[in-house]
Amino acid sequence: MALQDDTAELIVAARDGDGAAWGRLVERYSGLLWSIARSYGLDDAESMDVVQTAWLRLVERIDGLDDPGAAGGWLTVTARRESLRLASRRGRELLGTVPDSPSEAPERVVIARERLGRVAAALHSLPRRCQALLRIFALAPSYAEAAAALEIPVGSVGPTRARCLESLRRRLAR
Repeated sequence: MALQDDTAELIVAARDGDGAAWGRLVERYSGLLWSIARSYGLDDAESMDVVQTAWLRLVERIDGLDDPGAAGGWLTVTARRESLRLASRRGRELLGTVPDSPSEAPERVVIARERLGRVAAALHSLPRRCQALLRIFALAPSYAEAAAALEIPVGSVGPTRARCLESLRRRLAR
């Protein structure tokens, strides 16, 4: 509960105009919001739109939040809905992306890309629910926020994650 309590304190401070509190909120939740948008197969520009829209909606509605400690879950739901809206408009499905790392030595880049390619292929072969859970959980600050982003009960996050990881391990071992 410490994270939720801390989030509540940050929301109250941000509501009162504390710029540092806003900065900590953005630092804490932006990665998660980006991962949600990317899990819907959105490109960088669309993902940025989702993240910015989620923050804008929070600014617009911060005075009306009943439970400031639940702001992380509120942000994830907002990002999920906005991502779904954009993905549906474009007719996209969930996709995996592999970032480039051009600063590394060429042979390290080749090895890393091969490994990432194997992982991406294994992830892509998982059921969509597992794909989304693993992408979102990688950046979710808490089980509650991952559960909100995925619309599943909090108690299901751990067991579902364990099953998805085991399935991923089996696929990688082939």
